[in-house]
Parts: sequence; structure tokens; C-alpha cells
Amino acid sequence: MQVIRLWNYLRGYVIIKVEGLTLERFLNLAATRDIYLWDIRRLDYTLLEMKVGIGGFKGLEEVVERVGCRVEIMNRNGLPFLLQRLKKRKMLGFGFFIFLAIILFLFSLIWDIQVAGNKRIAEEEIFQTLENVGIRRGIIKYRIDREYVEDRLLDEFEDLSFASVEFKGTRLVVEIKEQDLPPESIDMDTPCNIVATKKGVVLKTIAKNGSALVRKGDVVDEGDVLITGLIRDEDPEVEDMLVHAEGEVLARTVYTYALEEPIVKKVEKETGQVYEAHELRFGKRGIIFSKDDIPFEDYIEKTRKVKLFGREIDVPIKILVHEYREVEVVEEKQDIDALKNTIYMKAIEGINEQLAERVEVESKDVNYKVDGNMLSIHIVVEVIEDIGRKQPLT
Repeated sequence: MQVIRLWNYLRGYVIIKVEGLTLERFLNLAATRDIYLWDIRRLDYTLLEMKVGIGGFKGLEEVVERVGCRVEIMNRNGLPFLLQRLKKRKMLGFGFFIFLAIILFLFSLIWDIQVAGNKRIAEEEIFQTLENVGIRRGIIKYRIDREYVEDRLLDEFEDLSFASVEFKGTRLVVEIKEQDLPPESIDMDTPCNIVATKKGVVLKTIAKNGSALVRKGDVVDEGDVLITGLIRDEDPEVEDMLVHAEGEVLARTVYTYALEEPIVKKVEKETGQVYEAHELRFGKRGIIFSKDDIPFEDYIEKTRKVKLFGREIDVPIKILVHEYREVEVVEEKQDIDALKNTIYMKAIEGINEQLAERVEVESKDVNYKVDGNMLSIHIVVEVIEDIGRKQPLT
């Protein structure tokens, strides 16, 4: 579709209105003569609006004479008409080509550098590496050897498994992938204890290696030793032995989550009144063109970028439209049952974020409470889980 529009613009076209009682015959005759008409709109019973190319418009003369309709040119668009106007105004034409040359030059520069995919490697370190190979904002992008930059990044950072450098308009995007680190573990030859990761009531202790220090019914806190890797013999003359503790300790643990929401809340509703201001932005600096101050006391702002040539093109110069939509703040009472369901779903999501992957839910207690304008929920969940983790013996 964009290619067709560009082709029509390059050839030039006119927007016309056709008036008469034989509009259907007019369209049929145009079609039989291979005259391409598009964006046809019926404005009235006897009136059509449409677009036609320059060559097609000349061919419409015979059709108009045969059907007896009246044709009026509403507008002339396209490159041929633009060049014709520029010929008449030479200084304007000269300025237009200078402006076009400046735009093309600006298109050839890198105005923004983005890094994606880094987690452990600091963005500043990547920017410093790019700086070392001569890549910075304002450089001509055609001078950048992408393969060379990718190789330098892989050489500089051993943790990288992949590096890609791409141009997106005037933006340079560096995409990297870091190597997956092996999970942290304690070597089997290293003596260690198994300690509690959280508070709980012990239900079962299985010591595969080492000595269990807790049993069913014991209450433990975070950090307490559950299975020790320090083995002491009853005979004091026998030397203590250090081992790598192995096993699991199942305990009952408790998770809680609380949330509250207003029953009557304030809602912003648009009135339909809109005030617009335009901004010309170059890089991070901009000039806002506005006749007056924003005429609304309460409003929401929405910003949209004007598409150049009808496309989303990344250029350093941007035209922004700021829409200020007037709103009125009204109080809206929520349905209690619906609100209970809403905060319950949110609370369950909050609880699930706390829970480990392998847990067995034993019980769940949900309580609602209304206090003035607030509806609150309090959830208590009891689960059975392995609360042990290994800790090196020091």
C-alpha cells in the first residue's frame, strides 16, 4: 500500500469532484478506458469525490462529454506539481534542495546508541568499549564496520555469547547475550551445614549425611542450623569430623498478604475538550509552539509523533503533538462483590510471588474488612516446604 501511494505521488495526481445524475455510467466508462480512480467517496446523491493520476485526468475529458457530468479540480498533489511550483519560485526551490540535503546528511549520522540484552555487564562499560573503537553520537554510520565492532565486543567481554550491531534509522542498536552462569553450588568435598531459610515448624527431618539437630515439632528461625556437618564422637579423645551435610527438612511455614482498595474512588472522565500544542524537537531539546496556556484545570496529556512521509522513520528532528484532554473528576462507587473479587485476585498474585516453586499448600484463610471507605483483604496461607539450604562451615 505504501509503495502504491509513493508511486502515485511521484506521478502526480489530482483530487476531483464529479457532479451529475449519471455517476455510475461515468465510473463504468472510466473503467473500460483503463482510467484508474481511487479513494472514491460519495458526498451526495449526485456528487462524488475521487483521486486520479495526471494521465488519467486527461483521458476523462471524453468520458465527461459523453455522460454530461461536471468535473471540478479540488487539489493538485505529487512531485510534478511540487517541481512546477519550485520553478516559479527559484529561491524557494533552492532552499528546498538545501533543506533536503541537510535532512539526508542528518539521516547519515548516528544520533542515538542503545544497548539491549545486558544484565550483569554495565551499560557504561559497553559504551566505553564503543568509544574506544570510535563509535559515538554524531558519527557517520557508513564508516562503522559492524563485524569489527561485534568482534571487539566479544573479545572485550568474555561473558558474551553473542553480539549484534544494527542500524535502525539514525539509531545504533547493540544487542548482546550473556552466557548463562552455572548455578551456585558447594563442592561435595567442602564441609557445610544445612540452615533454615525462614521461620517454620519442623514436620520431618531426613539427614542423608551429617547430624540432624532438629526434630518434629521444633520451631526454627531463619539461619538456625538444621543438619550439621560437624560430627562429634562421644569419646572426647576422638577428633571431630567435618562432612558435607546432605538432606531435607520439611516444615510448616506461613505466608501473609494484605491489600486495601477504596469503595468510592475518584475517576477522571474526559469532557471532549482538547487543546493541542506542537513541539519541534532536536535530540533531547525541544521548542514548544503554543499560543496560550493550557485552558484546563484538570487534564491528561497524550503525546504523539507526526509521521514523516506517512511512515515511522527514526530521525533526529521530530515533530510532536501534545494533546491536553480536559477531564472532570467524579466519585464512583464500586460494587462490593466485584471489588472483593478484584482485590482477591491481586492478593493471590502477591502470595504466589512469595511462594517457592515446590510447596504443598495446607490451608488458606481469607478475611475481608470494611473500614470507612476502604475494603481490605488479609490472606494467610500455610504451606509445607523444604526450608533448608547449604552453608559452608567456617
